[in-house]
Amino acid sequence: MLTDNNGSLSESVFEKLAFEISKIRDKNIEVIVVSSGAIASGMKKLGLTRRPEEISMKQAIAASGQSTLMWHYEKAFSAFNQNVAQILLTLDGLSDRKRYLNARKTLITLLGMGIIPIVNENDTVAVEEIMLGDNDNLAAHITSLIEADLLIMLTDIEGLYSKDPRNNEDAEFISLIESIGEEIENTAGDTFGRATIGGMKTKIEAAKKAAAFGVPTIIANGKNESTLEDIFEGKEVGTLFLPSEQILSGRKHWIAFTLKSAGEIVIDDGAKKAISSSGKSLLPSGIKEIHGNFGVGESVTCVDENGTEVAKGLTSYSSQDIRKIMGSKTSDVEGILGYKYSDEVIHRDDLAVIKD
Repeated sequence: MLTDNNGSLSESVFEKLAFEISKIRDKNIEVIVVSSGAIASGMKKLGLTRRPEEISMKQAIAASGQSTLMWHYEKAFSAFNQNVAQILLTLDGLSDRKRYLNARKTLITLLGMGIIPIVNENDTVAVEEIMLGDNDNLAAHITSLIEADLLIMLTDIEGLYSKDPRNNEDAEFISLIESIGEEIENTAGDTFGRATIGGMKTKIEAAKKAAAFGVPTIIANGKNESTLEDIFEGKEVGTLFLPSEQILSGRKHWIAFTLKSAGEIVIDDGAKKAISSSGKSLLPSGIKEIHGNFGVGESVTCVDENGTEVAKGLTSYSSQDIRKIMGSKTSDVEGILGYKYSDEVIHRDDLAVIKD
């Protein structure tokens, strides 16, 4: 929504955003903006009409465009006496717990100073993030990181439809989503443009992450007049995704959605029930198979025998040791390995159950 029909950054859109966000700030509501636009800005700046395929070119274009992107925000917000700050993050950086907490401290400090953080992925160094180009999910991570009360994702259509409304006249608008299941996820498609990658699919993924943290999400048309003002006046705008009834703590949300899995543990039905319904730890007796190689403390995904994801957690043992003790009783672990870190392969405090 930051670009015009020619793919250039639209100065009027920045002015509109700054005006609406400033009115929100006047109500003593703290705002963080997660913004893409560096590559779009760089392409225009360098006279490019097509998004390049080479990673190094994308990084160079992002580096060139990031300063222009921030200049637009600086200029727009200064007209309303609002200060902004640039924060560049990567999902890889957020996977490190110490850096994750440091980013949280920085953002909270900026908010306490009355400054509006403008967050973007660090496209100049984050190879995988550039390939994904996914600021929707970054926004969900920020929502969890600073324990926000609401996630708003602005796009160029009214919200979620049963089909892509640009290609289907019979597409029906969906104003309320009570829970995000497979049916809802299947309604979303990918949108590819000259300067963007993603679409409604990534927005639904982000809403699902926010819901697991207990935060509602609104997807709305950011190019309409007074979209943000209408939302904060309680008007029905866009598609509202309600939060989950059972929510994850900040740390478990980090385990479930920020950390990348180093492998898989296949568990039996008894272990699945104990983890999902009873809040128990994962014991060696419930493990059927191990996929991949990982060390102590790494993140792994627990799946049932059909391959369905059940939980994610931090292991107390390496994949090599788990292969030796899987299917065994807890009392036999020390005899098999010659030592015992703990009774559990994954303690319940380090285990985040993934719900539909």
